[in-house]
Amino acid sequence: MKTTAISIIMCLWVTNMSAQALKQQGVSAESITPQGWEHHKAIGDLNNDGIKDLVLLVKPNFKDMMMTRDDGYEYNFNPYILAIYFGQSNGIYRQWRQYDTLFEGDTEWHTVEVDVEVTERGILNVSTNSFSSAGSYGNNLDKYTYRFQNGDFYMIGMETTEMQRNTGEMTTVSENYLTWKRQTIKDNAFEDVVKKETWSKLTKKPLEKLGARTL
Repeated sequence: MKTTAISIIMCLWVTNMSAQALKQQGVSAESITPQGWEHHKAIGDLNNDGIKDLVLLVKPNFKDMMMTRDDGYEYNFNPYILAIYFGQSNGIYRQWRQYDTLFEGDTEWHTVEVDVEVTERGILNVSTNSFSSAGSYGNNLDKYTYRFQNGDFYMIGMETTEMQRNTGEMTTVSENYLTWKRQTIKDNAFEDVVKKETWSKLTKKPLEKLGARTL
């Protein structure tokens, strides 16, 4: 059921993309983003050329993918778009790549909040916070860490925190794809308990590119 609903949402969304789109270049996030679209940004030097780059996270407002409840609350089921713009010496941000299907769209009972960050070292962090208001007590917070190398963004780490809202039980799994080690921490948000920490080795494999999975 969930897969079918998401598939319908994605088809409607891709159709609408031809009507309105991000600009290929601009001097700011505001000059690039269509009017009325929700947007978040992160700025930093991603490709180590000494010029600030722009990571843009936007949510379109196509009306056929929005729904208004009887009480007036408006749902926006449009999935987020992630776009990366490399800065130029003339002050213009030029789009390097746009990811249209990187995230799932929300449903009436399931929402995903997304955030982006560029660290001082030029590392890109993409975080998703998944929440279901029905059918599950679980709440997931995932952070994906990417570094630009060899002409693309590759995942060098991932952290997943799962919490049960009814019991407070938390499990955080951190994987480092440079050292190939995994850290697992078990905790409880409601109780004063001793954290249980374990370490294990990961099997080495080729690094995954940004866009290879749905986040």
